[in-house]
Amino acid sequence: MAFKYIVVAVIAAAITLFALQNNAPTAIRFLIWQLDAVPLAGIMLVSVALGVVLVGVPLLVERWRLRSRLRALESRLGAEETVIGEQDRAPTQGGPSDG
Repeated sequence: MAFKYIVVAVIAAAITLFALQNNAPTAIRFLIWQLDAVPLAGIMLVSVALGVVLVGVPLLVERWRLRSRLRALESRLGAEETVIGEQDRAPTQGGPSDG
């Protein structure tokens, strides 16, 4: 658990250092919008965050769907194993005749 905290602290320090070293004001123009004097680090960090959201949300939806299917298949497997177990324990009807 401590290793995770160390990794998070190192990443946070790297992001802070990046933001401090890339604070040059930059203009953003997109279609009719225009923003002046936006810090370069802010633009890059927002871009990365948007990328994570745009990629992460579909992946989370797919993961949820696969987990749901896995649960359904596991319950179906359990039901089939129960049926097979009951068939193995049941006495055989109409076995070979001794005559």
